Amino acid sequence: MLKFKTITNSNFIKQRRYEAIVFIILFFAVFGYLGSVMGVSHMVKTIMETSYDLLMKTVLYLMAIMVVTSALGNLFVEFGVVRLLELILAPLMKPLFNLPGVSALAGLLTFLSDNPAIISLANDKNFSSYFKKYQLVSLTNFGTAFGMGLIVITFMGARTSATGESYFNAALVGLAGAVVGSIISTRLMQFFVKRSLPDAHEMVSVKKTSSEEHISMKSDGGLFLRFLNSILDGGKSGVKLGVAIIPGVLIISTMVMMLTFGPKDPSVGYQGLPYEGVPILPKLADHIGWFFKYLFGFEDTRLIAFPITALGAVGAALSLVDTFIKENLINGNAIAVFTAMGMCWSGYFSTHCAMLDTLGYRQLTSKALISHTIGGLMAGCFAHYLYIILY
Repeated sequence: MLKFKTITNSNFIKQRRYEAIVFIILFFAVFGYLGSVMGVSHMVKTIMETSYDLLMKTVLYLMAIMVVTSALGNLFVEFGVVRLLELILAPLMKPLFNLPGVSALAGLLTFLSDNPAIISLANDKNFSSYFKKYQLVSLTNFGTAFGMGLIVITFMGARTSATGESYFNAALVGLAGAVVGSIISTRLMQFFVKRSLPDAHEMVSVKKTSSEEHISMKSDGGLFLRFLNSILDGGKSGVKLGVAIIPGVLIISTMVMMLTFGPKDPSVGYQGLPYEGVPILPKLADHIGWFFKYLFGFEDTRLIAFPITALGAVGAALSLVDTFIKENLINGNAIAVFTAMGMCWSGYFSTHCAMLDTLGYRQLTSKALISHTIGGLMAGCFAHYLYIILY
């Protein structure tokens, strides 16, 4: 037994050494190349300046939106708007998503808040008792497709074109694309689960506490006190969400922008200004630019930076939009596609892993990610062609 442990520990140490060597090679390869093109001092200054600019001009703006929308979402829950919408949407759940009507609550709560809301719901015994096993597992794909939806639509709808035209209608087209993406993702996941789980069609074995498809959300106190508590608690949730996106925005967005844009003034060269970099991603995307134009209608390959960033954090992806607008790269079609893919891909890597691990189906994580990747691509594609038809 001691010998086995020694061998295992020895293999583990070797593996970590190999990882360290690979990391060092990749780290110096990436930053060495950027430094050789930009100059080391300019590269370091650009990283600092871009991060600071994102923090002051983007993160704080996003946090303000999150505080307001989270307070509004909490009011909707407190005063029955969510319950009313649940009743209206419940008849659509079975034909569109093959889910019980109560699952509409999951989509509404993630739309008003963020993806983690789906995890707490799935762990609610009263809620999960309405699902067959394959349906409960696919709920992670359904709910994740609407994560931070209100925030994304509010942010996109507040953008304007160079001529002052609002992009709100384009954001609504993106919402329609996200719905289509969620249907595809949820149905694909159900297909995979049915083939992987022998007891997929069995009901989740927990005792129901209600005879109706309804999750109660009771609160105490007078009308004014409930109103006050709702907006304050919702606002606090918005602040927490705003703080949570800071690492993603500053780190991921800074790196993506440095790999997307070139010097501000090519005739002068690099100056260490914010949002300068070496346009590696557009050069790579140029080889398959026809694909992105056909699928999403992107006229500039630099726009592919948004969906790539949204895979990790939609808050970080939103920080790219204003820069694209300044560079005159954005139009209504791009806003529609960004909204659809931003909602579908709002940091779904962490959500799927956490929820499936909580439910005890960690082995299905790869299938959930594949399903949602396809769903997000189709969401953007549908939003693109719907926008063309309407506008």
